[in-house]
This record gives sequence, structure tokens and C-alpha cells, in this order.
Amino acid sequence: MDPLLLDVPARVATERLVLRNPCAGDGEAARAAVMATFDTLRPWMPWAQHEPTPQTQEAYCRRQQALFILRQELTWFVYERGADGVGAPVLGAVGLHHIDWSLRRFEMGWWRRAGLEHLGIAAEAAGAIVRLVFDGLGGRRLEARMDETNAASRRLAGRLGFTLEGVLRLDSATPGGEPRSTCVYARVRGAEEATSTEP
Repeated sequence: MDPLLLDVPARVATERLVLRNPCAGDGEAARAAVMATFDTLRPWMPWAQHEPTPQTQEAYCRRQQALFILRQELTWFVYERGADGVGAPVLGAVGLHHIDWSLRRFEMGWWRRAGLEHLGIAAEAAGAIVRLVFDGLGGRRLEARMDETNAASRRLAGRLGFTLEGVLRLDSATPGGEPRSTCVYARVRGAEEATSTEP
């Protein structure tokens, strides 16, 4: 099936949160969340090396909406349940990238706004997308890749039931240009994820 015809929800609700695909008008709220978390994001995220302007962040939101419609990247901003309208505070984001629809393989990433530590927000949001991948999108393989020294993301990957498959030694560079190693975690249908009961 053409991925454009797939019914991928732009809004996903959990017990405490709502995940919603970025859209026009979200730029300022997203920028506020990034700026509040900038020092935390900068060591890990190549896109967090320069402070976003209102224009670049609004363009990002509109681009993510377009990529979502094209099924090339699937990104959701995280909001408190009941406060997911344009302009509401963004608590973080979770996304599916490097998608191979023929294999139903996805790579997952996430970040959480600074000041919201130990509330389980990232785990709840990311867990909802794990379930969407396997229960709604027919996923066979879901990866999460992170810097070997990113202890918080590694803990969350384990909490979400991912298995560490290996460490790619000195395979890439930090945003500052230093060599780094990448941990590859995965959930795979028939291993960490139950085999589908569909015919």
C-alpha cells in the first residue's frame, strides 16, 4: 500500500498527555520549549547548536506537518492532556524517522522539556508511540540510537523494553566534532514484541 494512504493518527492520547503533529502556529510554543531545554539538548542534538528564531521554528513546524502528510517523518509534540491547542506549552517531542515502509522499520527519537524530570513524561509519550508502531502501523523493527554517554536516553530505552543490540564504536561525531560511539537499541517483532496474531 502507498504510505500516503495509511491512516496515521496526527493526535495520540495517553492517560496524562496528548501527542499532536506540529502545525502552523506552533512555532513560538515550540521555540519556548527548545530554549528552556537548550543547554540539555545541545550535547546530543545536531539541530540544537544554534538558538532557533521565531521564523526558523515556525518553518520547522510547517515542514514537520508536510513530512507527516507525506509519511516521510512522523513527529508529535507532547502536551498536557486538555491543553494541546496552538500556543499551549510544549512538554517535549517524539518522532519516527528513517522510515522504511516496505520493511515496516522505524527509528525513534525523543526529548523532554527541562524542569520536568522524574515525572515520566518522556516514558509515557514514547511508550504511546511504541504501541502505535507495533499495534497500528504493523511495525517489524523499531530502533532507538543514542550517544553511548547519554545515560538518560539509555535508561529510557531500557525502560521501554528495547534491547541493546550493539555499540557502533566511533561511528559518528558529537555536535562539537568529537568522535563518539552510538548505542543501537531495538524492539523487534517476534523478540521483544509479540508476534502478530493477524492472519
